[in-house]
Amino acid sequence: MTKIALIGAGSTVFAQNILSDVLSNPELAESAISLHDIDPERLATSEIVARRIGETLGLQKLQVEATTDRRKALQGADFVILMMQVGGYKPATVTDFEVPKRFGLRQTIGDTLGIGGIFRALRTIPVLLDIARDMRDLCPDALLMNYVNPMAMNSWAVTQAAPEIRYVGLCHSVQETSAHLARCLDEPIESIDYTSAGLNHVAFFLKFEKRHPNGAREDLYPRLRKMAEQGSYPKNDAVRFETMRRFGHFVTESSEHFAEYNAWFIKRGRDDLVQKFSVPLDEYLVRCEDQIADWNRLKTELEDQAKPLEVCKSNEYAAAIIHAMVTGQHNLIYGNVRNNGLIENLPPECAVEVPCHVDRNGIQPIRVGRVPGQLAGIMRLSVNVQEMTVAAALTGKREHIYHAAMLDPHTAAELSLDEIKELVDALIDAHGNLLPRYH
Repeated sequence: MTKIALIGAGSTVFAQNILSDVLSNPELAESAISLHDIDPERLATSEIVARRIGETLGLQKLQVEATTDRRKALQGADFVILMMQVGGYKPATVTDFEVPKRFGLRQTIGDTLGIGGIFRALRTIPVLLDIARDMRDLCPDALLMNYVNPMAMNSWAVTQAAPEIRYVGLCHSVQETSAHLARCLDEPIESIDYTSAGLNHVAFFLKFEKRHPNGAREDLYPRLRKMAEQGSYPKNDAVRFETMRRFGHFVTESSEHFAEYNAWFIKRGRDDLVQKFSVPLDEYLVRCEDQIADWNRLKTELEDQAKPLEVCKSNEYAAAIIHAMVTGQHNLIYGNVRNNGLIENLPPECAVEVPCHVDRNGIQPIRVGRVPGQLAGIMRLSVNVQEMTVAAALTGKREHIYHAAMLDPHTAAELSLDEIKELVDALIDAHGNLLPRYH
């Protein structure tokens, strides 16, 4: 029997998506599902949802347990899926936005790079390494599948500090953006072949082609570039189309994310830029508030036995990985792994997002080679920040937090060195015991 542990399973909607995907596979119908969260109320709702998915699919031998004991959840697991948010929306995420705002530094999502991404990593990496230590004791052969942001920094830290753990970081930006571009071009995604490579949220489509019925292949980039020149794209995608117009390739993460990974789109006193590129400042706060407002309604709906529970498949990779490793039927996913030469013109120790073959042997990354120099240059802006943030998390040195913030493109474009140091100190104080002590 395959045991799958979901850590942070109180993220009920995401847990529902993952479990619907997994349990829809007949070969995984007799799995043991172990749900863990530190919030008993949310955990209880997720347990109800997991059992209802099993009932809807008619799975007689499905086993479901819910526990606030993480080690119990990990004991004997074959697959471990991480989906938690360390520190939660309040106080941690609010702090990530509100303290920088006092310094005139605005953000959109704040979960990948920038000052918000740095502190999200500093909160999260110690927890990930604790989980890795537990896995060494309780399920040393399990595959750790991480959905927690900031993906690149978390992946770098785990693969460096716990290299014995089988690991892959997972995101849905590649599959969602490929489908989005297909819709923009009015083409069926089933007819499109693509190759993407880079860092999580800073990866680019190196190839985006249509496969015609006669076997001919059509490069779709000329049509995308024409859309960029004519401005005939969705208003909320202005950042990505402008980036493609200047650098030649389309980035896989959304415009609201990418706007804060560089120094070009958000500037104090430049409301014209924010308006021109439709940059939604404080967007993540709005999303979190909406999700919290929806929680009680959602909880009631999911727990209502009289209301049918719809079991739908999502585009997440976790189920495909589990299915491939259990059955041996190969699959292709995009995963975040240690570089080690997969992308030649990025540092070997950083975490890259590349195509990966999956079968009984696990995750097998595919070597990409060199990416265009201008794209590697954009990626290295992020790598600089990631490297220093991981160094801070693994060494406990406060000076590396300063280094990470000073190297961040958006932060450096807005604040002086003294202001950045003051901001970092303020954020460390505001986070309190959510962070380890730095010396």
